[in-house]
Amino acid sequence: MNISAAECLWQLYDEQMEMEDYAGGIPRWCTGCGDNAILAAVLRLCRDEALPPEHTVFVSGIGCSSRFPHYMKTYGFHSIHGRALPIAEGIKMTRPDLQVFVNTGDGDCCSIGTAHWIHALHYNMNMTVLLHDNQIYGLTKNQASPTSKLGTKSNTTPRGSYLEPINPLTVTLGVQNASFVAQAVDWIPENLYQIIRAAYRHKGLSFVRILQRCPEWLPGAMDPWIQDTGRVQLLHHENSLSLSESIKKVYKNQLEHDPLDMNRAREIASSMDPIPVGILYQNESIPCYEDIRRSEIVRTSEYIQKGLNAEFDKFTVWPKESKGQNAAS
Repeated sequence: MNISAAECLWQLYDEQMEMEDYAGGIPRWCTGCGDNAILAAVLRLCRDEALPPEHTVFVSGIGCSSRFPHYMKTYGFHSIHGRALPIAEGIKMTRPDLQVFVNTGDGDCCSIGTAHWIHALHYNMNMTVLLHDNQIYGLTKNQASPTSKLGTKSNTTPRGSYLEPINPLTVTLGVQNASFVAQAVDWIPENLYQIIRAAYRHKGLSFVRILQRCPEWLPGAMDPWIQDTGRVQLLHHENSLSLSESIKKVYKNQLEHDPLDMNRAREIASSMDPIPVGILYQNESIPCYEDIRRSEIVRTSEYIQKGLNAEFDKFTVWPKESKGQNAAS
């Protein structure tokens, strides 16, 4: 049936989705938790990029941040502790047409999930990884995490943590095939959205560390950087992010940084005061693992069902009178 151009435009308009259309359950995060800001940025991204919910999947591990799939009206997989990345890789390998996002925390990714984090960077599969870093185990009620600052008092370190924290940025930049590394903060929503959008549009694994507040267990920990805007350094470049005039007026500590410069990216990533915010490194020439290993076989529903039945048949106990008949068929 032929339709007019006007009718086609009206149909497209009617099918346009709003942020509310992507929102799932009501978030149960604490008031003031940075996870709320990250969720708002992702909902905005889904709307602006018109991501089909049926072709979008959010994968998480365990922790406050990992409740993320529950709050998205898309496909979701709330996995086990530290295993979000291999599950997401399996999804992407099997269904490269899906838009895959991973939400993980500083404990989930940088402790029990460290090995998967390193290998995921090495494979460079086309997905967006958001590391929610509040520098504490929040869901299990206040234990020091790998990114907790030296001296952090918690239930597991009552006298203060003894070790310098892991820097997820420098670790990531030290892995072969890392192709997109950025840092954001939850209290600059415009910039947070820009970074997540750039990560989504990048072809390859995009790793975004998001420094976020935990009002319950580390209240006021980020206040020095929030109150003194000069302690936040915004990165910009013609090949990277541009800064709006409103952002420039507030955050005057700006640095022009070419994201192709790996050595300079590592230097910038080492700083915590000021906090560098923006894209540190981006290299679009690194191939994605799923493209290298892509199968020529089209995985239709019939193909998948046949494979599942073949595996089930290995463990099926057939009745004696039908065993021969089934084997023959």
